[in-house]
Amino acid sequence: MKIGVLLSGCGVYDGTEIQEAVFTLLAIEEIGGEAVCISIDKNQHHVINHLDGSEMNETRNMLIESARIARGNIKNITEIDPSDIDALVVPGGFGSAKNFTNWAFNGPNGDILPEVKLLIVNLINIGKPIVALCVSPVVVAKALEDSNIQIKMTIGTDKEDSPYDIKAFSEGLEQCGATTEMKSINEISLDRENKIITAPCYMMNASIVDVRNNIKLAIEKLEDII
Repeated sequence: MKIGVLLSGCGVYDGTEIQEAVFTLLAIEEIGGEAVCISIDKNQHHVINHLDGSEMNETRNMLIESARIARGNIKNITEIDPSDIDALVVPGGFGSAKNFTNWAFNGPNGDILPEVKLLIVNLINIGKPIVALCVSPVVVAKALEDSNIQIKMTIGTDKEDSPYDIKAFSEGLEQCGATTEMKSINEISLDRENKIITAPCYMMNASIVDVRNNIKLAIEKLEDII
């Protein structure tokens, strides 16, 4: 069982959320799967100093940065055919909303990278599952917004503490054609018809143990539907 892990860089504020990525790789190993790390040979939107949040005057490449997480064992998205993997997981981090899409700047009216859209649409069309963690439901929603596929997702709940505006994010997903549901850090959302699993992770005020358990729950559910 080969499970793609789509990475947008290395660091929560300008790429992939590293802890979510590592927990994903661990959970895949725990179910006996093989992770296939994937990224894109393009520059990030920008580079953020993770000490103070300031923008740095440099450029970094998503594929090269993502290779840090993958210990160098990573494939360019152009090398991946949907038949190569049995499912795809997209960890969170601002890279999903800055690099894969520009949701961070234009919300649901923004764009998505064509190669990301193509991979997700092709996987859905042949019935292979997608797991979107944290903010990454925006990537799946943008990929499928022009289709007739009615998807169900979560990006968290506005009934519990969050560093983000969960209501606004949910409304944005719905603008893209998704149906949303409120789920806590202890829950996941399963769209069984379309084989889409979403989990809030660090969209909520959560501990590292909470996030680990949330991702483990999502990957275990993935094993059930592959």
